[in-house]
Amino acid sequence: MDAELKAFMNRVDGLLERLEPLLPARREPVDWTRSMAARWLRDSSGGYLLGLDVRLDLKLDDLLGVDRQRQLLGHNTRQFVDGVPANHALLWGARGTGKSSLVRALLGEYAPSGLRLIEIERDHLADLPRVVEHLVSLPYRFVLFCDDLSFEAGEGDYRVLKSVLDGSLERAPDNVLLYATSNRRHLVPEKQSDNDNWQVVDGELHPNEAVEDKIALSDRFGLWLSFYPFSQEHYLDVVRHWVGTLAGQSGLNWNWSEALEKDAIRWATARGNRNGRCAYQYARQWVGRQLLPQ
Repeated sequence: MDAELKAFMNRVDGLLERLEPLLPARREPVDWTRSMAARWLRDSSGGYLLGLDVRLDLKLDDLLGVDRQRQLLGHNTRQFVDGVPANHALLWGARGTGKSSLVRALLGEYAPSGLRLIEIERDHLADLPRVVEHLVSLPYRFVLFCDDLSFEAGEGDYRVLKSVLDGSLERAPDNVLLYATSNRRHLVPEKQSDNDNWQVVDGELHPNEAVEDKIALSDRFGLWLSFYPFSQEHYLDVVRHWVGTLAGQSGLNWNWSEALEKDAIRWATARGNRNGRCAYQYARQWVGRQLLPQ
């Protein structure tokens, strides 16, 4: 009998060894007292929040030339953290102009007051109701952050987003807001073919419902902030700021000069854009080059 039992247990152990790799890994809940941010990841069980070790050294004062956007989103975030009504926000405009950086800087500003950030990819927006379930009972204020949010023709995830933002069935709780960035104001492309079925009935114009459906997604965001391409003066101001900041951190003595200015302009011209990201990258390149042994 003992031999039969031992053989049976060996078979059970072998079966469990083969099944274990197929089972979802055990996930520890995020410790929000230590993690200021997390990322939503999908797995075989549906998805989970992964705590992130983020740097909070980006300050609001580091963002130059976007004073109005910084003020409006800062007020909205302060309202949210203080537990009073606030709006979901859409930050749209030219690439590299500080949209994502502004959200990160606000996390550094308000994390001590209970603000937390959760990154969610555009392709995972269908999981929003599941993400919200993890947050509704927690004593923190969560900004769900979707960077580079846009949809191509024929994709349906934007309807899930509409439902979570302002739908009658799945309304976001008071401790959750969505901040999204995009290069286009209307997140779903509008095509000329959308207008093919416009009708006039008894003198009243009825636009195609597809057009209204697409524009309605942007309407779910109560706060729209526009970011515009940098002028050359704006770009050079940002270069000067970051060169000074990085040089100061490294103990490098430096002076703004005509040669440095021309070099920064050539850098932007070669890259084909003039924005904050380009200015920061140039500053890192220039400071690093000065710190190399001669």
